[in-house]
Amino acid sequence: RASARPAPRDDRRPRAPRRTQSERLPDAEGPLAERVDEVLSAICGGIGLDAEVHVGQGPDGLVATVEGDDLGLLIGKHGHTIDAVQYLINAIVLRGEDRAETITVDAQDYRRRREAVLRDTAERAAAEALASGGPVELEPMSSAERKIVHLVLQDNPAVVTESGGREPHRCVVVRPA
Repeated sequence: RASARPAPRDDRRPRAPRRTQSERLPDAEGPLAERVDEVLSAICGGIGLDAEVHVGQGPDGLVATVEGDDLGLLIGKHGHTIDAVQYLINAIVLRGEDRAETITVDAQDYRRRREAVLRDTAERAAAEALASGGPVELEPMSSAERKIVHLVLQDNPAVVTESGGREPHRCVVVRPA
């Protein structure tokens, strides 16, 4: 049996900028959005985070944004924790629902920043594969992250991509066409 204690606050650390009301997604309403807010707030409270949850309507479904200071604990190493929380939120909230709507959990704009890093990594791997003439194997990543790399490079006729390895060490391999 374990319980989380809030870490002592260090007020000398710079605080993450909070989004203004105009930068937020339009508010999502209804029982599904309320349930997402309730469950995600409970998870954040359970791990000792002083954070606010905002549930908005994104183009592909609901987006639950966690706002607060020092959300590294929620994001976790390489985003593993936030991915796990997102999985749990989807499993808990969508249980018994007929809709196939997805719920995305984000904190400190992690999802957008990670996508930018993956795009840059994909472009560099393509350039390296073309320069060396051989395959370039990227770091292991989740299926969602591999999909981003595949989509970034699908319009580049000079290279082909494929997933290689076995879970949890699956990665993208970029080869010259």
